[in-house]
Amino acid sequence: MSVIPTPAASSRTDAMAREAPEGARPLLVAKIGGSLHASPNLARWIAALRRWPHRLTIVSGGGPFADAVRAAQPRLGFDEKTAHAMAVLAMEQYALALSQLYNLDLAATLEDIDAAHAQGRPALWRASAMVCAASDITPGWDVTSDSLAAWLARRSGASALLMIKSVDVGADSALASLVSAGVVDPAFPAYVDGTPVVVAGPGALASAGAQLAGGALPGAPVQLKKIAS
Repeated sequence: MSVIPTPAASSRTDAMAREAPEGARPLLVAKIGGSLHASPNLARWIAALRRWPHRLTIVSGGGPFADAVRAAQPRLGFDEKTAHAMAVLAMEQYALALSQLYNLDLAATLEDIDAAHAQGRPALWRASAMVCAASDITPGWDVTSDSLAAWLARRSGASALLMIKSVDVGADSALASLVSAGVVDPAFPAYVDGTPVVVAGPGALASAGAQLAGGALPGAPVQLKKIAS
């Protein structure tokens, strides 16, 4: 698997990557947190992501649509499996809104994603078809759009997963600490499965466009493995 490119490495390899066959170009999966739906930073992050010179797939959170599912479940009494399916549809609702607002290509399958990339455009994932067909996703509130973004990154062979959040995290934060702090969902470690992860909060936004344009990732790399004592 490709390592996360640094600015220095990017300056040496970007020209080669641009000339590489489409399937050989680095693939970044970027997850936009649903909490950004009411933030002016949302448009700025979309603009920054568009500067990524290689293949890009964007995964949206559920935002206010998922919040509506959470609020309705205790009142109506539907089970976790149903709530999970509804929350995935909430992700799709948010994706539909982002597609219209920011002129992004919706993609429901890996083939759709590849087609968008072949046109030199980012793909915006419509999650429900692939998630409903997957046998390796456990329904429940522990598996949110965070874990689904990690699942898609692994499934599509992404070089890295960029998690865009409303909070900043420390450099080289341990994955377990991000789970305990609620930055990512409890199931996230199981779905990452070795994919390099970077978390970018508002503090990374000012330089994000320039870094992404150079093939580097803004934010803090996540320490996926425990350091042996």
